[in-house]
Amino acid sequence: MQSFAGEAMGTSWSLHAVSPLADAAAGVQAAFDRVVAQMSQWEPKSDLSRFNRAPAGEWYAILPEFAHVVSAALAIAESSDGAFDPALGELTERWGFGGGGPVDIVPDDTPPRNRTIEYDASGSRIRRSEGAALDLSGIAKGYGVDLAAEWLLGQGVRHFLLELGGELRGEGIRPDGQPWWVDVEMPPAVSIPPWRIALHDLSVATSGNYRRGFSVEGRYYSHSFDPATGRPIVSSVSSVTVLHRDCMMADGWATALTVLGPEKSIALADAEGLAACVVAGDREYISRAWRAMLD
Repeated sequence: MQSFAGEAMGTSWSLHAVSPLADAAAGVQAAFDRVVAQMSQWEPKSDLSRFNRAPAGEWYAILPEFAHVVSAALAIAESSDGAFDPALGELTERWGFGGGGPVDIVPDDTPPRNRTIEYDASGSRIRRSEGAALDLSGIAKGYGVDLAAEWLLGQGVRHFLLELGGELRGEGIRPDGQPWWVDVEMPPAVSIPPWRIALHDLSVATSGNYRRGFSVEGRYYSHSFDPATGRPIVSSVSSVTVLHRDCMMADGWATALTVLGPEKSIALADAEGLAACVVAGDREYISRAWRAMLD
């Protein structure tokens, strides 16, 4: 088994692979770089940044990978009744979580309005309403893991554990015949022991309100937004972990469930058949699909 590491999407990545290719690291890095070139809110020359600068109301052609992520983001938005909203780029910028960099003051309230991103699958194109800006930060990192993983599988690398900024996908098994065991990331200062998960052809993503944010006058503002208010979430939920075959879906759903309270998030996870674990305060809530994995 060999290990590789690098940096992408503003974070670090690692790969542990059995019988990897000589250019495994370069291939993984290239996959991550493709996602940045198409979907980064922080890269001014990315396709996403160009789209957000284009006039509202006009259709904008996008590449198939970009289209795949937009389609998934809009599907999660619909299924979550707007808890996941890829049209909040203007707000995330104002609050200092976008390409413009951090802020040290709390922005004035902006009344919620009907911000929309439309996707035309037949033409592989998107358009935005006035005031909307595309933000795929809650799902693109997971897709990057999937894209790199699919490249590895396509090259005949069958057994590996790939991680990007805390989002993981495990394929096959370790050289000793064991699955890829990983511990679920838990919020700081929480006494709940972490779950240990076997990632055998499975992905895991965790969204936490402690990961990014800033404090003003003793109050902490998380990078996780409530689309209904246009402000950082106010909830007892400190982290959500989702297991899914695809890391993109685990990432997107973890983001969506973080916005809701613990009871609503678990109810939605059950309705969608998602394996989810929600940490709120010193309590842990798990979905039926998560519980079924324990059997």
